[in-house]
Amino acid sequence: MATSPDQFDPLAIVVDWLDTCRLGDVEALLDLYDERATLECACEGVMLVGRPSIAAYWAPKLEATSPKAFSIDDLALTGEGACLDHRSYEGNPVRMLFRFTPSGKILHTECGPFSRRCAA
Repeated sequence: MATSPDQFDPLAIVVDWLDTCRLGDVEALLDLYDERATLECACEGVMLVGRPSIAAYWAPKLEATSPKAFSIDDLALTGEGACLDHRSYEGNPVRMLFRFTPSGKILHTECGPFSRRCAA
């Protein structure tokens, strides 16, 4: 049975996403994503579909993180989900937009460099 969007906290899911990235736990990270999830990375110019592709993208990055990786700069709700400004696995500033399924799984992430805060 699916839940409605008001029965999950998008910001809490994003915080869980950050925590699993900091821990380097690819399996826990994948559990946050819907089976049909997509990931669009403007930094690398890739568009990925499905958990196996997302796992292949994240596994090497989570093994080679900088000390500043996945620290949060800003987090805000958007009309479609959530906006996260954080430090990439390399420690560089990046913005990630999240959209969710009605049951609270991550359906789509889109990331790229940022120059302004989410709430701006």
